[in-house]
This record gives sequence, C-alpha cells and structure tokens, in this order.
Amino acid sequence: MKFQKMHGLGNDFILFNELDPLKFDLPKLAIRLCDRHQGIGADGIILILPSEVADVKMRIINSDGSEANMCGNGIRCFAKYVYDNHINTAKSFTIETGAGVMIPELIVEDGKVLFVKVNMGAPVLERALIPMSGPAGSVIREPLVVAGKELKITSLLMGVPHTMVFVDNLDIVDIIAVGRQIETHPAFPEKTNVNFVEVINDHEIKVRTWERGAGSTLACGTGSCASAVAASLNGKTGKEVTVHLTLGDLLIEWIDNVVYMTGTADHVFEGELEL
Repeated sequence: MKFQKMHGLGNDFILFNELDPLKFDLPKLAIRLCDRHQGIGADGIILILPSEVADVKMRIINSDGSEANMCGNGIRCFAKYVYDNHINTAKSFTIETGAGVMIPELIVEDGKVLFVKVNMGAPVLERALIPMSGPAGSVIREPLVVAGKELKITSLLMGVPHTMVFVDNLDIVDIIAVGRQIETHPAFPEKTNVNFVEVINDHEIKVRTWERGAGSTLACGTGSCASAVAASLNGKTGKEVTVHLTLGDLLIEWIDNVVYMTGTADHVFEGELEL
C-alpha cells in the first residue's frame, strides 16, 4: 500500500489513495500508523475516496482512532495531493467532507502548488449546534469553570467544535493540562477543540491548539479560522487576520459570513506499507 506523508505548518498526515475503508479497521490502523515511535508518525490519516456529491471525498481519522468531520490543514494537504497526483488537475474543485462540500483554490506557479485557499463555509454560533449545553444563543465571552478556575470562553462550530480562550501570554499557558480539561468538560457532549489565542494587534493573532483526538498540535486550520472569527466577535480584531502558528502563518478572511483560509501544504516523503 503506497502512502505519502504531508504536513500543513507542522500538522502532519499520512495520505492514502488506494486504501479501501471497508477492508480495514480504520481506528486501529490510524492508531498504529500515527504512533511516532512504532509507526510512521502523524496527527492523523487521510483517505482520498470517490464521491457521489463532489469531485473527490476526504476522510480523516485522528491519531486516537476517532474520525474528524473536517480539518483545515488536512484539506490543504489533501488538495495538493489530488493536484500533484493528477487525480484532479483543475485549480479549483469540490471536496466532500463530513462537514459538507469544501472548495479549495490552488495557487500554482510553474506547476508547483505554492498555496491553497479554502472556502471553509460559515461559522455556526448557535450553542446547540456546537454542541454545548446551556440556553439557546451564541457563546461569546462566557464563563466556564475549569479545575476550580473561571475562564472566559467563546465557542463555535467551524466544521468541528472549537472553544477559544484569550490569554495575555501564550508562553506561560499550560496548553496540555488546561486544553485537556476544557476538551472533556461536561458542557461539551461531543468534546471540543481548544484554542489559546494571544492578540498582537487588530490584524494579527497567535494561536496554540489542543486538538480533540490528537492532543497538542503545531497547527490547526479550523482552529485558526475559529480563533479569527472569535477575535472579531470579541472586538479584538477586524475580519482579516494573520494567524501566527508555531511553524508559519495562515491568512484568515471572514467575508460575507464565509471564512477563507490560505496557507501552505508540504510533501515530506512517500513509501509503501504491507497492511
């Protein structure tokens, strides 16, 4: 079975184009292959599949075996893979995901994909749809008690649930401990991704993410989108924001209630497995 290892700003994936999902236990496969000591090592595996509603279909299984409806960094890697491997050589095509049909736009120069811009759809602010327990309405700067301490959170659905905590200094935040506690808080029946956001100015933020199903990651595309939306909703930035992540930047634009994400995707290596 051939595979390619790719990453979007350090958020890394193992991509398969020939893997029949009906022939494998995907959760067990993902756990084994994503192991960074006894496997290939990744935050998840991505399957390229045929689609009945779009040009191509993407499935993502996290490193803990859970399936994600959507992944911003993953979809950029997916789009580059599809283009580079001549599955679809259009500069824009449709991708079926668990969060709906997404439309990437590839910025190509001399046959090389430099950036991928993705229409990520509209953020969903209604509490019940995130989902989060509590009264109807949006969740903006709402108190949440975590380990005996009250935090102010903003939560929304950006394909997958995200919760943002604004902090003064990311360097002193215990992302693992606090992130895990918020992820599994009883208020979130399906758990939540957690983004810690430091505002630099009205058009730049820094984000670090505790990802549901993967833990602390170097980058999260949907988390960057959700963080940019949350920063705007809280009056901290405008609607065009550069998100600084550990290994690089994403440009997030919130236009007419549609979020656009632009960033890189990189091929690391390829190989073969006996499964």
